[in-house]
Order: sequence, then structure tokens, then C-alpha cells
Amino acid sequence: MKKAKKREDNKVEYGTISLPQPLIEKIKKRIKGTGMSSVSSYIAFVLREILIYSGEPKERFNEIKLKLKSLGY
Repeated sequence: MKKAKKREDNKVEYGTISLPQPLIEKIKKRIKGTGMSSVSSYIAFVLREILIYSGEPKERFNEIKLKLKSLGY
């Protein structure tokens, strides 16, 4: 996965994303008591998880399929 862009002082650069207020309120309710520090940190966590695992099942399936084929199955 591509690493976040960093400035020379090793701080990650951030941008701004607009979300509908009702969605923000739902997220606030969802993260209450979880230890998640903010709506922004929750959104970043969820998006990272989606991006990390988005292509994996198909790639893993093809990898296993090739291994089985090489074993004669």
C-alpha cells in the first residue's frame, strides 16, 4: 500500500473532506465509548481497511488456484 505523503519535517499532509451532517452525527454515536478519538480518525481507519482489503480476495484466490494447478489439481 502506498504510504501517506510526508513533508520534509516528517509530518503527514492532510486535506479536507465534506460529509453530510446527519452522517457525521451517526458516526459520532457509533464511535462513542470506543476509544476512537474523532470522526476523522474513524473515517481514516475505515477507508484504510477498505483499501487494504479491496483487491485481496481475488488475488489470493488466483494465487491458491495456481498453486493447486501446479500440484496437479
